[in-house]
Amino acid sequence: MRLALAEARAALETQDVPIGAVVVAPDGTVLGRGRNRREADGDPTAHAEVLALREAARARGTWRLDDCTLVVTLEPCAMCAGAVVLARVPRVVLGAWDDKAGAAGSVLDVLRERRLNHWVEVTGGVLQEECSRLLLDFFAGHRRGGRDSVAPADPGPAGPAGFGA
Repeated sequence: MRLALAEARAALETQDVPIGAVVVAPDGTVLGRGRNRREADGDPTAHAEVLALREAARARGTWRLDDCTLVVTLEPCAMCAGAVVLARVPRVVLGAWDDKAGAAGSVLDVLRERRLNHWVEVTGGVLQEECSRLLLDFFAGHRRGGRDSVAPADPGPAGPAGFGA
């Protein structure tokens, strides 16, 4: 999760929402890294998870990542959860829950939808406070009207109900 958090912090350089992800092989090798780049690339699909999955697939030479783990700082959205299912990733480890767009159990549960052809084991709340704080500070700066000003905010309640906002 610390590597995913480093990716999330790097997203701040391009004023993107600070979400980071890494794809890890069974031996601990990092196969792919990603950070949100929607603003930087002008691409609505440039989410951290999708970019990390793409890089891992290139590294492996196959789209099947069926023995890997995706580690991500925020619960995946429906698009990213769909990409995880399509890549056959068996495990997702997430930091903060997202009660607005989460698709790993908060709003939807795409990752464990039994009508799909692949199901994913989900472990949530890893370094949740740190992951939540990064997002809360980012959005606090936006609410004050400045993309460049970021100050600490109260994390509020934590857990599957949301990342504290």
